[in-house]
Amino acid sequence: MKRLTFPALVLTLGLLLTGCVGNPQPSPTADPTPSPTATPTQAPTTSPTAGDDRPVVNVVMLSGPTGMGSAKLMADAEAGTTALDYRFTVDPDATAIPAKLTSGEVDIAAIPTNVAANLFNKTGDVQMLALNTLGVLYILEQGDSISSMTDLIGKTIYAPANTRGANPEFVLNFLLEQNGLTPGTDVTIEWLAADELTAQAASGDIDVCMLPVPAATTVLMKNSDMCQALDLTEEWDLTVTDGSVLTMGCVVARTEFIEANPGVVDTFLTEYAASISYVRDNAEEASELVAQYGITPSAAIAAAAIPQANLVCVTGLDMAASIQGYYEVLWAADPTSIGGSIPSDGLYYVP
Repeated sequence: MKRLTFPALVLTLGLLLTGCVGNPQPSPTADPTPSPTATPTQAPTTSPTAGDDRPVVNVVMLSGPTGMGSAKLMADAEAGTTALDYRFTVDPDATAIPAKLTSGEVDIAAIPTNVAANLFNKTGDVQMLALNTLGVLYILEQGDSISSMTDLIGKTIYAPANTRGANPEFVLNFLLEQNGLTPGTDVTIEWLAADELTAQAASGDIDVCMLPVPAATTVLMKNSDMCQALDLTEEWDLTVTDGSVLTMGCVVARTEFIEANPGVVDTFLTEYAASISYVRDNAEEASELVAQYGITPSAAIAAAAIPQANLVCVTGLDMAASIQGYYEVLWAADPTSIGGSIPSDGLYYVP
C-alpha cells in the first residue's frame, strides 16, 4: 500500500484520488454545454455601474466540495467580466438554503442531491440544473489491511455524527450490504462529532474512519500514517451496474425563475461549466480562489482536496440518467430522505 507523506501529498495531488489503490478517473467528467452553524459568507462581487443592464442573479453556494467549482465564476463576477451580474453568498449550512429558494431570496443554489429531491417532492418549486459533484466519501485507515469493502469485516468505522441518517450513512450501508456485510454485525459504525472525528483521526487515535473531503484531505495532510484505503465513488462503480453514479451535489434553480429567464439560466450553465473546468484542471491556482471565498479553510487544503472532490458539470438528459439509480438506493434505505418518493422527470431542467 502506497503511503503519502505530507510533502509527497502536496507535490503529487493527482495521487490523492488513488489513495493506496489504483488511479481510475471519476466518471462522468464531461463539461456539457447546456442543450455548528456559521454565518454565510458574502462573496465579493462588482457592484453594477451606471448603465449596467446585465441580469442580476442571486446565487448561494455551499462551502466544501459542492461549492468549489464556482470559485472561478465568483472571481470573474467580482472582476465584472461575466455575462450576468452574479450576487454570490457562501453558506456552510445546507438546511438553511431551501427556505431561501422558496422565499425568492436566491435564484440558484448548490445543495446536496437529496435536499434537491426533498424540496422538489414537497413544493415542486425547483428544478435541477446540473450535477456538480460525484461522491466525496473516503475510507481512511492506519495500516494496509483494507483494499476492498469486504476487508472491512470485523472493523470499527468511525463516521461524522452529522451524516447519520443522511446520504453518507445510506451509501456506506448500501455498499456494505451489496458486498455481503451486515452493518452492526459484520462491521461496527461509531458516530463522533465531525470536528472530534477529524481531530482524532489526524492525531492517530482512530484506525479506520469514513470522511468526506475536505475533512479527509485535512487528516491525510496532518497524519502521515493515515492512508486513503477506499474511494466510495469507485466502490459504487464496482457495485452498481445500472449506469447510475454516486452523485452527492447539484445546482438547482427556482422553477419560477427558470420559466421567466430561460436564456439567463442557459448562460449561467455555460459560465458555470467553464468555472468547474478551470477549478478541476488548475487546482493550484484555483485553490487560492476557493479559500478566498470561504469555501475551504485554506488554500493548502483546497489544493489537495480539489482532485478528490470529483467535480463535474452534467446537464440535461445525462443528468437524469446519472442520478436515477442513486435516488432508488436512497428511497430503499429511507423514503423520507428524498421526500417520500423517487422524483419525477419534472425535477430535471432539460433545455
